[in-house]
Amino acid sequence: MARLPSAERRRQLTEAAIRVMTRDGVPRTTTRSIAAEAGVSLSVFHYCFDSKQELIESVITTITEHYVTVVKEALRPRATLEETVRAGFRAYWDHVRAHPDEHMLTYELTQYALRQPGFEHLARRQYELYAETYADLIGRLQRAMDLRLRVPVPVLARYLAAMTDGLTLNYLVLGDEASCDGVLDTVTAHIAGLVREP
Repeated sequence: MARLPSAERRRQLTEAAIRVMTRDGVPRTTTRSIAAEAGVSLSVFHYCFDSKQELIESVITTITEHYVTVVKEALRPRATLEETVRAGFRAYWDHVRAHPDEHMLTYELTQYALRQPGFEHLARRQYELYAETYADLIGRLQRAMDLRLRVPVPVLARYLAAMTDGLTLNYLVLGDEASCDGVLDTVTAHIAGLVREP
């Protein structure tokens, strides 16, 4: 087994945990199954993570990074604000369609954390991370396009987090892409209206 820097090993184990949790479910995932998936010894796992809570927080953060990366790449100024906003949503939505099991895992992690005594803060942290991520994306767009917002950034960030969270779950349950596309078009127009200069 090659020696890797601790941060890289943690990343490797986190990605392995995402694969195992997606396949087997969160309650049935063990440290042993994660170590086996990553091809490392159990002692390496325990060296990198002090607790299951620490691992779950790393999983939540990493899954969020997966789709935020593609949204950041897509969210660059275009001919109109609406086109710019639509490109960001489209990048997120393409990620949902390409990785539905990973997005389904985020809901399972929330429920698991809420039901496990002592883990509740992880569910809160998960949704705080969503809002922080949207606030960062809004800030980037604000600076790049010199925009004035009609609502405070925290309000718009939480609105976007709630909207995408609900729409994602709706799609995972119903699988109705056409309806989701229509909702995204409506939300895009609404968001563009909220951030245009008065």
